Amino acid sequence: MTGIYFSGTGNSKFCLSCFLGNISDNLPMYSIEDTAALSAIKETSELVFAYPIYYSNLPKIVRDFIEDNHALWRGKNIYIIATMGLFSGDGTGVAARLFRKYGAAITGGLHLRMPDCIGDVKALKKSFSENKRIVDTSCAKIEHAARRYKAGNPSREGLSFFSRLAGLFGQRLYFRGKTKNYTKNPKIDTEKCVGCGICEKVCPMHNIHIEAQKAAAGNRCTMCYRCFTDCPRQAITLIGKEVLEQHHMDTYIFSSSKSPLI
Repeated sequence: MTGIYFSGTGNSKFCLSCFLGNISDNLPMYSIEDTAALSAIKETSELVFAYPIYYSNLPKIVRDFIEDNHALWRGKNIYIIATMGLFSGDGTGVAARLFRKYGAAITGGLHLRMPDCIGDVKALKKSFSENKRIVDTSCAKIEHAARRYKAGNPSREGLSFFSRLAGLFGQRLYFRGKTKNYTKNPKIDTEKCVGCGICEKVCPMHNIHIEAQKAAAGNRCTMCYRCFTDCPRQAITLIGKEVLEQHHMDTYIFSSSKSPLI
């Protein structure tokens, strides 16, 4: 078994690591940004694929990875983990339909609520204690899901027809344009920016570069919030207009008695 993931600010990576750790020791996992991921996929028949959900849909970078490497999925058995801030409906189903199209078998699905990484929208923010409870609850759910998987009765969250309707009418129908293409985000406050280059380094799309000692963004943002989260000057926003909170998954991992350290 091999884990494959995309993680903007750490939620999906953490959940995949916990799930694999509850299955067996030392199972490998690779980011889709890792050049070794493609070879690892070729060499195994059993995959766990994890990603975050945006607007009840796949991040554009994840959809592109699945479609661009469509020949890799034939004959694979894939268990899907989808992380979300609150709701997705068919978070696992949106990838499952693509994988099936390319010849894979879907062995199960797991939805996990995690602290929301969108730190520039006030309505989505929760207190530290609330987020810690969310992480602890998901850790317990992961342990249970791993036991079910090993027992041959994997969870199938988000894979039903009714889940698809919930995802479609809950968000995707109204916000399809948000993830259909890459966007012109992020917005960079040049008065705050000091040109440190961290955002350029962490961007999975190579969409940010430094020019004249300031960060500048192109038009291929996948809205992962990684640059927003890692900017030490809080000079970057994506959806909102001000930085309210920078989500760091490690903060909750190391404060939680139920969260295995990774």
